[in-house]
Amino acid sequence: MLKVENLTKQFKSGDYTVDAVDKISFYLPTGVFAAILGKSGSGKSTLLSLLGALDKPTEGNIQVNLQEISKMKDSQLIKYRRDKIGFIFQSYNLIPNLTALENVCLPMEFAGVKKIARMKRAVELLDQVGITLDKQDRIPSRLSGGEQQRVAIARALANKPALILADEPTGNLDSKTAKIIIDLLKNLAKSKKTTIIAVTHDKEVAKQAKIVLELKDGKLVK
Repeated sequence: MLKVENLTKQFKSGDYTVDAVDKISFYLPTGVFAAILGKSGSGKSTLLSLLGALDKPTEGNIQVNLQEISKMKDSQLIKYRRDKIGFIFQSYNLIPNLTALENVCLPMEFAGVKKIARMKRAVELLDQVGITLDKQDRIPSRLSGGEQQRVAIARALANKPALILADEPTGNLDSKTAKIIIDLLKNLAKSKKTTIIAVTHDKEVAKQAKIVLELKDGKLVK
């Protein structure tokens, strides 16, 4: 469950104050696939940073499963990002010299999960996103773009997050592969009971979401 109330993020630009995110409020239930839609400069990236606890709001509240993250101390935020948030990026952001399996294991290693347990879970997650055993020992450069994004999705799921934030997750993929990835995210949101938000400028991607939040000039217009 994600609850956002009166969320505002201001930046100073010379003598002016810019409201990158301007008094946004919305609610997303657990297990839903949602989209944040907007053009460049609409406030999508700023909102994503706030939801992922990478930045702090000027005003307002963010609650994830009844935890109010907007008032956490820095030490609490580090643990929260590690344990409760999964990130998926347009450019995949996989560690180039690690195998697919090792990339998925990495968040669990940081969380203190024992090696046998994290290896077992990584294999299971990669299998669930369609990366077969023969490809799990490959480094990213030996995988296609769609396969790399699947690995990134498995990595995002590693620590059983309450919220997954996907930043333009299909931006580097052809339309056929993009549809497969979006279908995968939709199914995972439901099966894993994880709230997944895709930030996109692509209306075709947004159409696949159960809930669409449209931003314009930092304001929620839909």
